[in-house]
Amino acid sequence: QCTYLEVEQAERTHAVVLTRPAWLWGAEMGANDCGVCVGNEGVWTREPLGEAEALLGMDLVRLGLERGGSAREALEVMTALLERYGQGGSCKEEPVPFVYHNTFLLADRDEAWLLETAGRYWAAQRIRGGDGDGDWGRDGDRDGHPWLAEGCICAGTSPVPGDRAWGGDGHPPTPRPSASERDAEVALPVPPGHITAETLMSILRDKASGICVDAEGFRTAGSMVSVLPRDPALPCVHFFTATPDPSRSVFKPFVFVAGIKPAPQVRSPTFLQDPAKQIPRFQSSVDRRHELYRRHQAALELMERDRERGQRLLETLQELEQQGLQGMRELLEGTVSPRPEELADLFFDCVEAEMKFY
Repeated sequence: QCTYLEVEQAERTHAVVLTRPAWLWGAEMGANDCGVCVGNEGVWTREPLGEAEALLGMDLVRLGLERGGSAREALEVMTALLERYGQGGSCKEEPVPFVYHNTFLLADRDEAWLLETAGRYWAAQRIRGGDGDGDWGRDGDRDGHPWLAEGCICAGTSPVPGDRAWGGDGHPPTPRPSASERDAEVALPVPPGHITAETLMSILRDKASGICVDAEGFRTAGSMVSVLPRDPALPCVHFFTATPDPSRSVFKPFVFVAGIKPAPQVRSPTFLQDPAKQIPRFQSSVDRRHELYRRHQAALELMERDRERGQRLLETLQELEQQGLQGMRELLEGTVSPRPEELADLFFDCVEAEMKFY
């Protein structure tokens, strides 16, 4: 059972960790226990928007993670389901429908793929990694919907992923910057090949570029950074804020191991009479904030009310984040060998520590 419709069940699914809007089934981004990561972004194209309820782009993120043992396999899962069921339905918990198409980034230890969609049409291209000289880009490994060429001719667009023509003349019906506008306004502070988890965290916190959105109605609600070592003997480490506005949030590490300790502090409440599941939908609202979110918001009010105390709290939280980053470096360099139960409790313990500081 996805957000709006059912799809056939898979014989086997992978363990996943997800960051998602609490009202729906899918996810904005996440990872699975095979080291696959998937995230999506809304796009507007010349293709008609699907207001009829179908799969959301966020449903496809979760389905790809649950059923894909590699980035390529997740891509095949997502495109097959997209062709069969289509995409559509409101992507926001409000009475007025908010609808868009989706573009996705898929990555594992070995490769990454860009997947762009418009309705049931899709195009995918493998992203070529650095060669040691800072040379990054896309290679010639492409795939696409079998009707893609005809569809692009009819729509007057280009089938090449990343080409501005693929986005057409569509624009989001809000003042929110488009994905292409935000991408164009930020430059990597270091050359490819020298990018670290901290580099990506700093980019996700950049408000001047519009990547970190802090406006009513479109606040950056959760952020994720993953470290995927090429050596399969080393674990993948995924950092999640689990709270809005990464400039004021803590990236906390998560590692897939057996017996992971649940973190109920970052799980939103459920409701017997959920307005997202009743027809007509979204006729009322409920408070979906989880416990960490509530404390995080209270701390934000303190930061705005008492700048000095707020700055001290922010510095304390930054120290907590640095401890997690240092632990990750030691783990991946082999200088420490934590017990499996320590890794199982890692994310829970970081959440608990953050809540104590609040």
